[in-house]
Amino acid sequence: MINHKRVAILLCTYNGSEYLKKQIDSIVEQTEKNWVIFASDDGSSDSTLDILNEYRTSLGYEKFNIVKGPGKGFAWNFLSLLETCGEHFDYYAFCDQDDEWFPEKLETGISVLNYCELANPAVYCGRTQLVDEHNNDIGKSPLFKKPPSFKNALIQSIAGGNTMMLNVSARNIVLKTPRYEKIISHDWWVYIIVTAVGGDIYYDPNPTIRYRQHTGNIVGSNIGWFARFKRISGLLDGHFKSWIDANLLALKKSNQELTYENRIILHDFEKARTSGFFTRVNIFFKLGIYRQTFLGTLGLFVAILFKKM
Repeated sequence: MINHKRVAILLCTYNGSEYLKKQIDSIVEQTEKNWVIFASDDGSSDSTLDILNEYRTSLGYEKFNIVKGPGKGFAWNFLSLLETCGEHFDYYAFCDQDDEWFPEKLETGISVLNYCELANPAVYCGRTQLVDEHNNDIGKSPLFKKPPSFKNALIQSIAGGNTMMLNVSARNIVLKTPRYEKIISHDWWVYIIVTAVGGDIYYDPNPTIRYRQHTGNIVGSNIGWFARFKRISGLLDGHFKSWIDANLLALKKSNQELTYENRIILHDFEKARTSGFFTRVNIFFKLGIYRQTFLGTLGLFVAILFKKM
């Protein structure tokens, strides 16, 4: 057990009373005990706040803090809480309201990030064990085998925020996100901005959380061929292009110091998106951007052909 590292657990809630106790109980049962929970509620109208106050009473104010969310959606609830919790921690772990953590989740993330240089932004993340509303296993999230990189981050998010743990340097980078700019998803944004500046992403192929799939999920991670088809077809319906527009605008406004290589990649990526057919295909081919699966890359190629990205 690694006890000398302090972890801020960033729990964001919104009408999550149904499964919230199971999530918090799984935090209490962590093998790593040196943590503090910061719960940011974004205007719940159910019993979520009652549950949060119950745990704050039982765990104590030093272990459990409750703050009011910004009311700007789930992505900004997480990003604002990353600042609100303060700087007196070694690691910062995002936490959804309806999952359950494996007992060793925090300890595993810490053991990986402990080997990183403090000055270098680093993020630990990984796969999830998918469960239904009754906590029955229904599979795992897709296994991504290609290395994380800025070339991948520009067009794909590889891990849910509920698996992510950031070191201090990564937190400081994410804190430069332009205030209340449109952020599609906090986990995708973290992947983009940390790789953009040359930081490290550590993707764990072994799940450390039980990720509940139900109708109330804001962002799901469904499996099966139909779900894969829906994700790929989503590259062509216009949403994908608008998401990339928003990510690129936020990246520009963040005023980050990208690595030399990534500045070139970003320049060519933007040029290709607005070029004619042959120039567009040629630049994208030379860039070598990629998605993590064969079908995903095939869908990406079609999106490039039809100027849908």
